[in-house]
Amino acid sequence: MTTPLRQITTVTSAAARAIVDAAVAAAGQPSVVAVVDAAGQLSALTRMDGAPVQAIQIAQDKAYTAAGFGMPTAQWHEVLREDAPLGLGAGPAIDRFVAFGGGLPIVVDGQVVGAIGVSGGHWSDDVKIAEAGLAAL
Repeated sequence: MTTPLRQITTVTSAAARAIVDAAVAAAGQPSVVAVVDAAGQLSALTRMDGAPVQAIQIAQDKAYTAAGFGMPTAQWHEVLREDAPLGLGAGPAIDRFVAFGGGLPIVVDGQVVGAIGVSGGHWSDDVKIAEAGLAAL
């Protein structure tokens, strides 16, 4: 009989903090940076002075989406555009789903161990800040 348990590798709080710090250092605008663990639960978050209040939720949801699906949130735009039924249903049906850039999975040895989400500027700028955060690993 196989064991009914599995172990999940996840980002540590120290790594999450280092990712947030690197992203903030690279940000050229007030942003919110969130890092979630492999289960999509918040591990670290910073709201820079001047970042919009709404960006707190958006950054967390970008990270949640990236961790849950194991792909950058920017890729969802193309996926949904090419699949009209999915595009009509995914947004309203999936809580916390974000289909624009700024969320990136944290992948170690081919395994998703968490994700980063950034919000505060244009999504393309958010992606660059998130990439800078991941470079801390």
